[in-house]
Amino acid sequence: MGRLRRVLVTGGAGFIGSHLVDELVGAGYEVTVLDSLEPQVHGPNPAPPPYLNPKARAVWADLAARPEVLDQLLPEVDAVVHLAAVVGVGQSMYEPTRYVRANTLGTAVLLERLIGRRDRIRKLVVASSMSVYGEGAYACPNCGPVYPRGRSEAQLAARDWEVRCPACAAVAEPRPTPEDKPLRPESVYAVTKRDQEELALTVGRAYRIPTVALRFFNVYGPRQALGNPYTGVAAIFSARLLNGWPPVVYEDGRQTRDFVHVRDVVRACRLALERDGADYEAVNVGTGRPVSVLEVASTLARALGRPLKAEIAGRYRAGDIRHCYADITRARRLLGYEPEVSFEAGMAEFAAWAAAQAAPDRWAEAAAELERQGLTR
Repeated sequence: MGRLRRVLVTGGAGFIGSHLVDELVGAGYEVTVLDSLEPQVHGPNPAPPPYLNPKARAVWADLAARPEVLDQLLPEVDAVVHLAAVVGVGQSMYEPTRYVRANTLGTAVLLERLIGRRDRIRKLVVASSMSVYGEGAYACPNCGPVYPRGRSEAQLAARDWEVRCPACAAVAEPRPTPEDKPLRPESVYAVTKRDQEELALTVGRAYRIPTVALRFFNVYGPRQALGNPYTGVAAIFSARLLNGWPPVVYEDGRQTRDFVHVRDVVRACRLALERDGADYEAVNVGTGRPVSVLEVASTLARALGRPLKAEIAGRYRAGDIRHCYADITRARRLLGYEPEVSFEAGMAEFAAWAAAQAAPDRWAEAAAELERQGLTR
């Protein structure tokens, strides 16, 4: 495949998208941004963010509401990176129509337009999510490798937090989660991310449009929307700390995730664009290192100089999972991907950036809405 030169980035004014635009512009690509300037991310009176690369062309439109804009843009590019989505596990559980419209329908609209341009679109990269797995991979001390379903309501009500073997009920140990683990999404958001990747891969294979679905794990870094109470936990905790409040941790805080810096995620996107090894595949993008939610809270408190101990709620939210971190063997093999930003260095950089931002803390109102909806127990 010859070198791609013109790339459309949907969601290109967002957190990950804007970093990707910088990367591609710096590498000599002609970049077009398509973004709806979602108020939950960009504020109640959204305007183009000041950090958006001025060398990129920007078009402000909701592709699900105005699909005709794609008829203008797609003839001018030879690759698409589809990052546009609404994000948030808890919110998705009481606003399913919004999430399905933006994520599932939005992707279907894009794909329908891509089919008509399949003669010139030479690569599609779509952002999926670790949430498609539900619980991650585990090993039972008695039964070996297991892929348990979500914890039962009775188990969670008893505050028995750890995942148990479905065969013998022993506590199972988390293991790196590979791409061939069965997909068992536990939230509406997760279902729509599975929809996005499966729609894209299905259409890509049928029409021979080289397509890669990148399953991002927990992405953090500068430009994350600190005022969005449904964004990543690092941003939510930072907003709490900067406003003099302790981070609130659900369950016992020992649940683990894979926190990957946005620069590593952007590099994976570029590798997927430029290499063909992962075409028609789903690929994890993480670090392979599990970090507890309590460790994130304490690391940020130290980095921000706010010695506030996390408040452990001892409660749980519908749609949450216990452990999931990435097996990145496939990314290494097919893309030559290797994470470069350590958790410690990345969190220090993120904290330094966050400390200079206006950081409205909207966690309490989001928590109250989850409570009102009966999603916190």
